[in-house]
Amino acid sequence: MDNKKIYLFSYGTLQLEKVQMENYGRLLKGEKDTLQGYKLDKLKIANTEVVKKSGKEFHPIAIKTGNPDDVIEGTVFEVTEEELIETDKYEVNDYQRVSEYFVSGKQVWVYVARK
Repeated sequence: MDNKKIYLFSYGTLQLEKVQMENYGRLLKGEKDTLQGYKLDKLKIANTEVVKKSGKEFHPIAIKTGNPDDVIEGTVFEVTEEELIETDKYEVNDYQRVSEYFVSGKQVWVYVARK
């Protein structure tokens, strides 16, 4: 069994208890962290299932700027591989999952604007 920790950063709806319960069947534990070189924009969600889970028509989306003065505050959660796969299903096609280093020094998965 692989005990490697999987970290997932949320700056939006994955921080909501309702979304965590619907996606994972549990509340996630996490720590605050900061992603540098990105800024937030808003994305209108067309997927009715995602809107139903989040209760929000507009979700934030991270856009890479490369500017270290641009930062996004959020939470790094520890998830299982299965939960990461469930998150891939929740995030709409406008997002892509990438691995980035955070202010804490952790290497973490984060969903950002698809290039």
